Amino acid sequence: MTLKTSVWNAAEHLDSPEMIKEYIQAAIEEDDPELLRLALADVAKAKGMGIVADQTQPNRQNLDTLLSATGNPSFGTVNKVIRALGLKLSVSEL
Repeated sequence: MTLKTSVWNAAEHLDSPEMIKEYIQAAIEEDDPELLRLALADVAKAKGMGIVADQTQPNRQNLDTLLSATGNPSFGTVNKVIRALGLKLSVSEL
């Protein structure tokens, strides 16, 4: 018997505001900017990259590139994406 596998796509499972919030929060807590960037890309794909791009200024292709594995978005872009996803950054004590 052959084992069949498929690529897991996080965007397919990010179907509620609570799930999105928890996913981004978990990425932030890992203290890994690359992981956060990729998590933001997953959520943007789940919401619709074009919809998020409309709210953040870069066009869809530029936003997709900025959030890709080789992208390097500015803090301003990351903050705009987080806001476009209906979230906000906050600070708390460790």
